[in-house]
Amino acid sequence: MYKSPQEFSVLGLPVHLMTNYPSWLLECLQQGRGTHVVTLNAEMTMQAERNPSLAEVIQNADLVIPDGAGVVLYLHYLLRQEVKRCPGIELAEKLLQELGEQKTATNVFFYGGASGVAATAAEFWQQQLPNLSIAGTHSGYHSPEEEEILQQTLTQLQPQVIFVGLGVPRQELWIAKNRHLCEQAIWIGVGGSFDIWAGVKTRAPRWLANNNLEWLYRLYQEPWRWRRMLALPQFALKAFVYRFSARGINSAEC
Repeated sequence: MYKSPQEFSVLGLPVHLMTNYPSWLLECLQQGRGTHVVTLNAEMTMQAERNPSLAEVIQNADLVIPDGAGVVLYLHYLLRQEVKRCPGIELAEKLLQELGEQKTATNVFFYGGASGVAATAAEFWQQQLPNLSIAGTHSGYHSPEEEEILQQTLTQLQPQVIFVGLGVPRQELWIAKNRHLCEQAIWIGVGGSFDIWAGVKTRAPRWLANNNLEWLYRLYQEPWRWRRMLALPQFALKAFVYRFSARGINSAEC
């Protein structure tokens, strides 16, 4: 039976906690319950402070998972919640594996990345899971005319799971704008996951991820991201100020 996950607030944005996200999403599929999944990390949280449209999309998302180490640490140390990080790429992989093992075909669509990347990522998963039903792929770089064709394609195909790898905040805004095209589908923003599945990039070693240092490996691969990485200390400072200010307000009300 459908059960709503617990919802907590991280700097005013929702985060939903549960033990098994893939199973919850599979249940949404069975019920034809359209779902927008957001993978929240510190960088996205800080972008949302400056971008009201992004903040609104996150607020209205059906499922917001704790993707980044900063969000997990906030929930653990400030809200006293036992929570494990759930990287968006791992959620997508587990969901694909579940779909590939089902007897009933569920159509999946890959949208995003540079030319050919989504197609290569789809080929990788087709090799891993021969029974996986892939409805189609589309590059993330295209003209307005091609955008219209993509929208028409989604409307005609009605895929049930749509992975969107356009980066933050573009993918979140795009999903919010277009999810009406496939109202019963699960839409997940997966960032640079296509690059990893296509072999263009690699994930951080496990020991770095386990020590909340995956951001360091990302910076090593993409040094141009250093300005965006400034969001991490900004998030930490905002988290403590926000949390303890809230405590002060609550104490004053009492």
